[in-house]
Amino acid sequence: MTSLDGAPDIRGVDATGPTDGTTLVFIHGAVLQRRMWAPQRDALADEFRVVTVDLPGHGNRTATDFDLGESVSVLGRLFEETGPAVLVGLSLGGYVATAYAYDSPEDVDGLVLSGSSANPVGVLAPLTRAVAGVTRLATRSDRIESKLEAFAAWWVDRRDITAEQKREIIDAGFAPRQFGVAGSELAGQDFRAAFGEYEGPALVLNGQGDLVSRLGAGDHAAAAKHAVAEVLDDTGHTCSLGRPEAYTAAIRRFAHRVETHERAGVGQR
Repeated sequence: MTSLDGAPDIRGVDATGPTDGTTLVFIHGAVLQRRMWAPQRDALADEFRVVTVDLPGHGNRTATDFDLGESVSVLGRLFEETGPAVLVGLSLGGYVATAYAYDSPEDVDGLVLSGSSANPVGVLAPLTRAVAGVTRLATRSDRIESKLEAFAAWWVDRRDITAEQKREIIDAGFAPRQFGVAGSELAGQDFRAAFGEYEGPALVLNGQGDLVSRLGAGDHAAAAKHAVAEVLDDTGHTCSLGRPEAYTAAIRRFAHRVETHERAGVGQR
C-alpha cells in the first residue's frame, strides 16, 4: 500500500493495487475514516487500483471539522492524481460522492451510493437537523464522546473481518462529533436532484436493515438515468462492514459493468 500524501494539498489518502487497472475511490461514512474500507481494499486490490481518502474532520484530516465544499475540493485534488474512477461512498461518503459527481461528472466513470438514498429534504430535513443537534450537544462532553468511541470500537470488533482489519480500523480512531457537524450541513440539500443529473452507470446499494435508506432507494435509483438498486440481506446501514464479502462482490460486479459500459460507449457523459 502506498500513500498519495506527497501530492500537493492531499493527505489522508492510500492507494494500492495495479496502476493500470480500473481505479476505485472509496469515501467513508461519518465517525469512521478511510481504514473502514480495509476489507474491500484487501479483496479488490488484486484486480483494481483501490484508493481510500479521509474526509475533513476524520482520520488524518482532523484539524478542521467536516465541510461539504471542502470535501468536494479534496476529491477534486485527488482526482487530479488518479484520473477518472469509479466512486464509492457510504453514508456521509455517499452524499459527498453525489455532490462531487454533480460538480465533476467527467471524473466519475461509475457511482455507488450506500446508506445515502434518504434525501434530507421535506420532513427529513428537520429530523436530520434535530439528530445532528443532539449529537453535537452530547459530544461536547469528553466523557460521552469517549463512550461513543468505545462503542464504535466494540462494534467494529464484532464484525466478521480479520483481526488485522479490525485493529487497523480501531487504531485509526473515530470522530463521533462529526456526525452532528455533517448532519447539520446536509439537512435541506436535495441530493436526489443532484444524483438525477448524473448520466453514468450507478448503483444504489443498501443493507436490508437500513430502513430509512432502503425505503428511498427505488425513488433514488429512478432519479438517475442508468442506476439500479440492490439490497444486501442480513445487514444494516454500514453494510460494507456488516456483510463485507457480499458488499465487495457487489462492487466488483459493478466495476465490471462500468468497464463494459465504457467499452460499449454507454452512459458516457
